[in-house]
Amino acid sequence: MREILGRRRRLLSGRNDGSPEVIGAALTFATAWQWPVLPGVAPDPRGRARCGCPDPECTVPGAHPFDPGLLAATTDERMVRWWWTNRPTAPIVLATGGKAPCAVSLPALAASRALAVLDRKGMRLGPVVAAPHRWAILVAPYSMERLGELLYSKDFVPGSLRFHGEGGYLALPPSETGHGEVRWERAPLPGSASPWVPDVEAVVDAVVAALTRTGVSAPEF
Repeated sequence: MREILGRRRRLLSGRNDGSPEVIGAALTFATAWQWPVLPGVAPDPRGRARCGCPDPECTVPGAHPFDPGLLAATTDERMVRWWWTNRPTAPIVLATGGKAPCAVSLPALAASRALAVLDRKGMRLGPVVAAPHRWAILVAPYSMERLGELLYSKDFVPGSLRFHGEGGYLALPPSETGHGEVRWERAPLPGSASPWVPDVEAVVDAVVAALTRTGVSAPEF
């Protein structure tokens, strides 16, 4: 029990070398854009690819909520400021769905090639989040029923695609996770308004077509 409490204390307190950039980004997401956020678990300092949560086999180290849980995500300025004042290095986790963006993610190499194809086609995309292993294209909120109908209509959908909808989450820049830095591959345009994001149908159609055209066999990680 003593060890568990000690680990929890570390992930709650964080280190004291946090940058104002992180709390500034969290406040922008929450207050200017009205995206509900909460602090994620910090990576375990004993190992870069390890998580500070109690799960020794965590597959998303430092990139998920734990304490508080996902339901605590908020747009309240005072709460967000308190969280990152006390946990300055905590990753910024977006609670996807509802009024916040959802996302479609795929392995980084496949995503890079798919985005190049979409650029040549002149398709407009919104922000794209890049983590070391996976990139995520932000899309407009959708329901699970809508997503199910979309996928059912497809003859083929790569198994490497993942969908972050209602009840899901996504680490946002400038977070540091157990797998490395989370950054913007396509940054939101400057300004106070919430960034524009495309519909999920357009993104899934375009990404599936791009992956098929480039012949990318995307590994599932």
